[in-house]
Amino acid sequence: MNIPTSLKNTARTALAGALAFGAIGAVAAFAQEAAPAAADAAATAPVPVPDKGDTTWMLVSTVLVIAMTIPGLALFYGGLVRSKNVLSVLMQVLAGFSIMALLWVVYGYSVAFGGDGSGAFFGGFDKLFLAGVTPDSTAATFSEGVVIPELTFVVFQLTFAAITPALIIGAIAERIKFGSVMLFIVLWFTFSYLPLAHMVWAGGGLLFEMGALDFAGGTVVHINAGVAGLVAAIIIGPRVGFLRENMAPHNLTFAFIGACLLWVGWFGFNAGSNLEANGLTAQAVLNTITATAAAALAWSLGEKIARGHASLLGAISGAVAGLVAITPTAGLAGTVGAIFLGAVAGFVCLWAVVTLKPMLKYDDSLDVFGVHGVGGIVGAIGTAIVAAPALGGFGPGGAEYAIGGQLGTQVTAVVIAIVWSAVVSAIALYIVKAVMGLRPTEAEEREGLDITTHGERAYN
Repeated sequence: MNIPTSLKNTARTALAGALAFGAIGAVAAFAQEAAPAAADAAATAPVPVPDKGDTTWMLVSTVLVIAMTIPGLALFYGGLVRSKNVLSVLMQVLAGFSIMALLWVVYGYSVAFGGDGSGAFFGGFDKLFLAGVTPDSTAATFSEGVVIPELTFVVFQLTFAAITPALIIGAIAERIKFGSVMLFIVLWFTFSYLPLAHMVWAGGGLLFEMGALDFAGGTVVHINAGVAGLVAAIIIGPRVGFLRENMAPHNLTFAFIGACLLWVGWFGFNAGSNLEANGLTAQAVLNTITATAAAALAWSLGEKIARGHASLLGAISGAVAGLVAITPTAGLAGTVGAIFLGAVAGFVCLWAVVTLKPMLKYDDSLDVFGVHGVGGIVGAIGTAIVAAPALGGFGPGGAEYAIGGQLGTQVTAVVIAIVWSAVVSAIALYIVKAVMGLRPTEAEEREGLDITTHGERAYN
């Protein structure tokens, strides 16, 4: 039978349409069946589980940082003051640590790391009293898909919040009332430490979004505390007898033990800031050793050249300067860069202590600004250089990393940290002065704060 060509074409078209329609229907039916399956798969996707090794390392790091403060910092500062004031310094460090620990739980963690990440200067109040933080909640690390228990992150950051205000005590040791220093550090913690911690370390923070690098606290901890110490020393004024009486350290053995405890505890401070236990953590440990060693030797060499002798006090001061300088770049610098940065910090901080301070005539009792402030500035700015991958560092961006651009960002972060801390510190001090005064009487200061404030003596 002969079928007209036009009819054949029409039939072919109809058949093709039917097949296409059927295919579309089949795809649609498959999609309908696949959608619930995909949803089920997403719902049953494994939730990241904290690694026990990372968690253990972070808890060990937390304990190490506590040892930095009590007894490390307490003994270091206690040995450097006169014997009539040693107990007052130990008490201030211990009480300060205790207050900060409680305030961190009440509102500190929430203000620094709470909120939805939209605040440039502050977090939020959603985690007051650690609301919503449970043994099962997690916190992200720097590696995708790797988490640690949120409580571990909370307690690790607590130790940073506790040691930072305690550093300021060294600048005003031997001449401030106990209640006054406690009120001051509460105000300073609330309005200087917490905002800077958020700005630098929290998503949405001003300096974080700018790309400022601060691995373990060069700006947040050391520049912040160092500048506060300088402002406090100037506003409170010098100790009675400053530049006229002998104010040498009463027990360098205590100071040496304290400095060594600081060095050991600093491994938790720096390497713990990686939030994981991996190769970069080991690099941070190595950098903390080599930069500190280079700074201690550089300070001793500079002291030998300038004064004709290398002292134990100088060596331990240099070691602390090296620890401070490597802090912002502990996990970003290569080994050679860390050694270079430590050596530079040793020489620069020596100059700040033996030349800058006498020139400006401020009484920073234990050289908090000269070591922590200046060392923090050297480290924060130097981070832009030693973190460069082209120089063996581990800065972000790989081959795209630009030293010049990062240097501008680091300088901006340093300036913001200096101004913020200075303004908050001055306002807080004047508030304390108006409320309860700052200094003991001259007679009490001459007698010593141990007996006049705490009713006891360190030595009989």
